[in-house]
Amino acid sequence: MLTLWKNCDVYAPAHLGIRDILIEGSVIAAVERDLSLWADAPSVCVRDMEGAAVCPGLIDIHVHPTGGGGEQGPASRVPELQLTDFTLNGVTSIVGLLGTDGISRSLENLLFKVRALEEEGLTAWMLTGNYRVPTVTLTGDVERDIALVDKIIGVKTALADHRSSAITGQELARLGSEARIGGMISGKPGFVTIHMGGDEQRMQELFWAVEHSQVPARSFLPTHCCRSPELIADAVRFNRMGGFIDFTADLPENEAGTTAALCSALRQGADPGRITMSSDGGGSQPLFNKAGDCIGLTSATSATLLQEMRRMLRREGLSLETALRFFTENPAALLGQTGKKGCIRAGADADLLVLDGEQQVVHLLVKGKEAVCHGKAVMKGRFQN
Repeated sequence: MLTLWKNCDVYAPAHLGIRDILIEGSVIAAVERDLSLWADAPSVCVRDMEGAAVCPGLIDIHVHPTGGGGEQGPASRVPELQLTDFTLNGVTSIVGLLGTDGISRSLENLLFKVRALEEEGLTAWMLTGNYRVPTVTLTGDVERDIALVDKIIGVKTALADHRSSAITGQELARLGSEARIGGMISGKPGFVTIHMGGDEQRMQELFWAVEHSQVPARSFLPTHCCRSPELIADAVRFNRMGGFIDFTADLPENEAGTTAALCSALRQGADPGRITMSSDGGGSQPLFNKAGDCIGLTSATSATLLQEMRRMLRREGLSLETALRFFTENPAALLGQTGKKGCIRAGADADLLVLDGEQQVVHLLVKGKEAVCHGKAVMKGRFQN
């Protein structure tokens, strides 16, 4: 099956201008100025994008597809996410993980949810572990989980948070080594995602792990790096050591949003090629008082990604191609998917997102299959109406 998209204003994410895109099955076959010769070929579906912006599908590298939360008891557990929670927000690839709750949420459940989302159309991976140390695994060992379980590409832990297990720099270095080796022998990225809390020690143990071991900074990914000016400064330091840093997209009602934190990091000299932004979709956003009591709870969604993109364009004056990299090209590089995900080029997966002038989703292809058409979901999960 061939599909020809005509007159696309292509952001690959570099701005290429008006191009035609030929799609063969799940893969982009060609991106050229004029592919009109294919229009008359048998069984070719031709669509005219009429100059609309076409960019890679978004990659959300930090989501809780089985739901997060639970800080206010069983009734505060966030429900599982569905396929359209991602596609209607332009997301075509995800990395699923666990958070605070590793009791009622299990790795087994997460693995089956990730496989279900992939079966329904997405590209989906997951991390082993959660906040707890010793690390909870499926096989009894982080290396074995990454090497032997197809969907597992790394491990999750937490730092500087009253809900974490106070992992030390030495333990963190060991965890990074295990993730790295598991990745090396299985051809996966093999990294440690680190939930960063708001405690004053911030990235102290992470700096120790990198400076006192041979594990490279790229084996670690601190996330939620937008909590305070001090944490942003730590993130910039880590980025300049060669590591990726991840910022969590903010809720629409927060006027400045995470974009202000990300742009602060850029002004402080962070390498923009090693910055990503994720949504924490399905995760809880608890509010704690000084006594440590949870006094409020909301949850995040992947919709915050495009909200932050709008802030980048309107509040900070970034170009669309610059903003897109934080959601496409950069996370693809972290995941070892450069040239396959997060880009528009021949040989890449046909994950294509069409945006209108307000950066709203108009159309979405997921591996060549239509998921959203004129803003409406046409690809749904099995139990969605």
